[in-house]
Amino acid sequence: MSLMANFDISGSAISAQSLRLNTVASNLANVETLAASDADAYRSRQVVFQALLTDPSRPGEVGVNLLGVVESGKAVQRRYDPGHAFADAEGFVYASNVNPVEEMANMLSASRAYQNNVEVLNTSRDLLMRVLSLGN
Repeated sequence: MSLMANFDISGSAISAQSLRLNTVASNLANVETLAASDADAYRSRQVVFQALLTDPSRPGEVGVNLLGVVESGKAVQRRYDPGHAFADAEGFVYASNVNPVEEMANMLSASRAYQNNVEVLNTSRDLLMRVLSLGN
């Protein structure tokens, strides 16, 4: 693998972690969201990635590939609140299934991965600059 591949790998990883951070932010913003039905309730979303190593169908392509964003299969919370505007006929409202503690841990992990990849880019750049300065 060439030194230039570091830029492709770290660049795609930075993009991936940025998307992951945005998804976490969306989840955290909807922690207290209520809905009138189970189907309308906000469900936590997670980003799914795939590592691209040396794939024969994609010669020379390495890094991180986005496979998609999936919704959590965990049940939403059903709360009894007959006075709420969203209450159904039985008096229940439906809250999101977002766990703020899990989301904060996910945010820390994504943030650190982002920072690590920025550091890889900076180190690769510094190494290239040193190699170029050897010719002078």
